[in-house]
Amino acid sequence: MKNRSVLKKPAGSVLCALFSTIMIYCIIGQPADDACININPSIKCPRPYRTVIADISQANGETAARGRSEENSFYPIIHEAADKHNVDPALVKAIIMAESRYNPLATSEKGAIGLMQIMPRTASAFSAEDMYDPVHNINAGVEYLENLLNQFEGNLELALAAYNAGPGKVKEYHGVPPYEVTILFVKRVFEYYRYYLEA
Repeated sequence: MKNRSVLKKPAGSVLCALFSTIMIYCIIGQPADDACININPSIKCPRPYRTVIADISQANGETAARGRSEENSFYPIIHEAADKHNVDPALVKAIIMAESRYNPLATSEKGAIGLMQIMPRTASAFSAEDMYDPVHNINAGVEYLENLLNQFEGNLELALAAYNAGPGKVKEYHGVPPYEVTILFVKRVFEYYRYYLEA
């Protein structure tokens, strides 16, 4: 009898402790996520904007239709910003597809943010408040693109290379920098640009 009672007490204690832990977790909830700390006052933490599934080359059927529908929801913002800065809206759509695939919460390893993958320094230069907000992000990105197009006298290839690698690198190499990621970015934007022009 002693052996049985000794075994029952620890088992009962373990079950009781486990049950208590589950109840506390259910009542209080999981701990707050402190990972998103705002170190730049002009760049706010992610907002619950809808993400978009949009892959022109691979999506099909119902998924493609849903992706296009959600992508289309950003078009009024794109067209308004493009008209304001005298930039072709098809080009803006192509850059967004190449940069983030229409995911407003996209964040790169280097810190580029949102639909047009704006770096915090660029966001500050164009007085953008919240880079996860599609309106702020697109307006800052299109204004920056206009700036680059003027800087490189309308040369789209150089402007796109500068958008990806920075204008300093384009000037340093007197053309598209020999970076694989930049070369691929420029190529993709041109491909998507043709797609949106024909769409």
